[in-house]
Amino acid sequence: MFDVGIQSANAIQNLIRGVPALEAGGVGEYSQGNGSLMRVLPLALWHRGSDADLVQDAHDQSRVTHAHVIVQACCALYCLWARRTLERHINPWNAALESLRAVYATQPEYLDALETEILGKQHAPTRGTGYVMDCLFSAKWALEQGDFEAVVKAAISLGHDTDTTACVAGGIAGIRDGINTIPERWRSSLRGQAEFEPLLKGLLEI
Repeated sequence: MFDVGIQSANAIQNLIRGVPALEAGGVGEYSQGNGSLMRVLPLALWHRGSDADLVQDAHDQSRVTHAHVIVQACCALYCLWARRTLERHINPWNAALESLRAVYATQPEYLDALETEILGKQHAPTRGTGYVMDCLFSAKWALEQGDFEAVVKAAISLGHDTDTTACVAGGIAGIRDGINTIPERWRSSLRGQAEFEPLLKGLLEI
């Protein structure tokens, strides 16, 4: 396996040593990468529970490799952003924030992470690094740059962690704009189609 990411590699070693999955992820200051944010979108697409249930599941999928509270909160916000986009809300980002604040009203640690760290600090929206908050806000900026193709190209243009930023931004853009806005030349050239198509079919059937 290549480019697995330091935090994921450390978590895998913890799992091998018998650490329970929900305790395997790092919680330190330098454990705020974007790996769990990049992979969480299928959860939001599949989920049929309440917003509170979706938030908890977003936390738990992150904790396996990235257990820092800020990363968990970013994953939860992203999932609600995706859900509100699916619902065709006029302002899905703000609607997601409103819902997340309501869920976190009884979870002060998470509410403080959201209000003080994620929303309370100025974020340069064009850094595109592997830091989870940079990734999230870079993706939000990219979503404002046009249609699906423009969004993905804008995310990549930031440099640094291009694949993850484009993944996070492209996920929301795909929900917003639909599959037919993804250029055919991109879809037809995807490697590994034999591997992902059965998984995609299964997800859609669910």
